[in-house]
Amino acid sequence: MKPLLVVNPKSGRGRTGETFGAMRATIERAMGAVEVAFTERSGHGIDLARQGAIAGHPLVVAVGGDGTFHEVVNGLMQAKHGDGAAKAADTRVGLIAQGTGGDFRKTLDLEHRLDRYLDALTSGRERKIDVGRFSGGGKERHWFVNILSCGMSGLVDRYVAEAPRMLGGKAAYFGASARALLGAKLGHVKCTVTRDGERHEHTFRSFMVAICNGRYFGGGMKVAPMAEVDDGTLELVALGQTSKVAFAMTSGGIYSGSHMSQAGTVHLSGQRFELELANDDARDKFLLDVDGEPMGGLPLTVDVVPGALTLRA
Repeated sequence: MKPLLVVNPKSGRGRTGETFGAMRATIERAMGAVEVAFTERSGHGIDLARQGAIAGHPLVVAVGGDGTFHEVVNGLMQAKHGDGAAKAADTRVGLIAQGTGGDFRKTLDLEHRLDRYLDALTSGRERKIDVGRFSGGGKERHWFVNILSCGMSGLVDRYVAEAPRMLGGKAAYFGASARALLGAKLGHVKCTVTRDGERHEHTFRSFMVAICNGRYFGGGMKVAPMAEVDDGTLELVALGQTSKVAFAMTSGGIYSGSHMSQAGTVHLSGQRFELELANDDARDKFLLDVDGEPMGGLPLTVDVVPGALTLRA
């Protein structure tokens, strides 16, 4: 059966839909004949990927941004953990990044060129990658492959979605971040971490907390320099500045990873995290960002599914 390409024509602020016709010829020269399914609404990529895996497609490739890859991962995980598990067991996942952020491909060290993505998809190289799983934020069970964060980043998601299409990815994220900082609320977070069977409780205050499988989010912020997608562990990073002025002055360090050496930064590693928000006044501002998608707020339980998917890389 042919590889299935799940294409989001709206990704890259609509450029994917405009250019995919030309891209397809190049893709098929490298990969052979493919089947193409276009997403038509938010969440449609989940359905397409799940159906594709159950139908027996050996490879499902996300063509779009981090949100598209997020949906394809969720579709495959649903298939592999549902009634179609036997048929979907051998389905691989691939990526042709076309969105505004491109954060997960940075973790994979994939250069943003079509020929590089096609080299990865046709090389025969494969690697097992972990997937994060969470309950909360209005979801009973949902997966993420890159980063789940809460706090100001959830507001950024909201404002990026409202940004004019003419803005590029970096400009959209910069404007949304400035706007979100004005409306952000400091969260008083209670966190229970399970690592190698041992539970530890922590409390801290932060404008933003990230639970990371990948290293980058928000259009290139290197929030978790130590994160590995195949080590069976998630990394929690919380920025320690408790005033908006201090946060604004030091948050630029996230792009280089230097925030990890700043006073007050919290770093915890584990296989399971349980988060609660102690201050109700922040509840409507301390929102979730899951692989770049808004998804409610706390409380939340997150754990890792080691080696959950096989990635063509």
